[in-house]
Amino acid sequence: MNTGTIIMQAEAYCAHTGRTLSTVGSYAVRDGKFFDRLKNGGGCTLRTADRVIAWFSDNWPSDLAWPSEVARPTPRKRVAA
Repeated sequence: MNTGTIIMQAEAYCAHTGRTLSTVGSYAVRDGKFFDRLKNGGGCTLRTADRVIAWFSDNWPSDLAWPSEVARPTPRKRVAA
């Protein structure tokens, strides 16, 4: 996995859901500028990359194929409130 893969996954998710990259960044890592920084050549820690991929796994639309380039972690079960 690399930043290009994360950006590709984020853009696929956004195109499918109609959300913006800044909104998804806010949800996934509480940073609305996260994906813009990656697109502009910035990086992130492995821990942050893992958080982003885990968030996508937990929130990925059932009618959108998971990208074959990314190993999908097992989605965490949500606890009912």
